[in-house]
Amino acid sequence: MGRFEFMSSSAPVGDPHVDALHHTVSRIARADGFHQALERVLDFAVDLVKCDSCFIFVLSGEDLVLRASKNPHRELLDRLKLRVGEGITGWVAEHCEPVAVFREAFKDPRFQRFNELPEDKYEAFVSVPLFSRGRLVGVMNLQHREPHVYSPRDIRLLATVGVLAGAEIEMARLETENSDLSQQLETRKLVERAKGILQRDLGLTEEQAYLSIQRQSRQKRKSMKEVAEAIVLSEEVKNSSRAQ
Repeated sequence: MGRFEFMSSSAPVGDPHVDALHHTVSRIARADGFHQALERVLDFAVDLVKCDSCFIFVLSGEDLVLRASKNPHRELLDRLKLRVGEGITGWVAEHCEPVAVFREAFKDPRFQRFNELPEDKYEAFVSVPLFSRGRLVGVMNLQHREPHVYSPRDIRLLATVGVLAGAEIEMARLETENSDLSQQLETRKLVERAKGILQRDLGLTEEQAYLSIQRQSRQKRKSMKEVAEAIVLSEEVKNSSRAQ
C-alpha cells in the first residue's frame, strides 16, 4: 500500500496552481462566516484533486467534528466526531502530518469505519492537517472511489492550503462564536424582560414566568427569543396606547 511522506517544497513563480491558491485564500478571507469559509476551502481542494469525496473536520476540544462535506451528509454535519488519534484523520491531527493511501484505504490499520458513510468503501484517501499560527485547527480528507496516486505536488498544495486557509478558518470560527454569544446574550436579555412583564401582569413567580415562555415556545413552535419578543412588543404597544 503506497504512502507519501510530506516534504516542503516551493513552487515556481507563475505556477497556475499557486495563482489559484492565492485566489482561493483571498476568497476565504472574504467569506461570510465560518461555514462559507469551509465551503470555499472544500471547493478549492475538490477542484485541485478532482476527488469523489472531501470532508473537513474542525478541532473542538479533544474532538474532531465534521463541519463540511462535498457529498450531502446533512444529518452528520456538526454531529459526527472523532477523537484526536482515532482513525487516519485522528492520526493526522495527532502527528500534524499528511497521510496518503493510494489503494485499499479501508484496510489501513489506522482506518476508522463509520456505517453512515458510504465513503468508507472508497479506495484512495489523502488527509492533511489545517493550521492557524502553528496550532492545529482541523483536518481535511479527500477520497477517490478507485485507486488513485496522489502526486507529491498535489499533497504539497493541499498541505499549503491547510496552512494558509487554516488561519482564515479559525478567524471565521471565532467570529461566528462571538456572534452566537451576542445572540445568546440578546436572547437572555429579552427573556428576562419578558419574564418581568409576566411576573408583574399575571402575578407569577420568576420560575413560573420562565416555564410559561418555554411552554409557549413549544406549543407555537417558535424560539424562546421569538416568544419573548412578542411579549415585549405587546407591552410596548400597550404603553404607547396609554401615552396617547
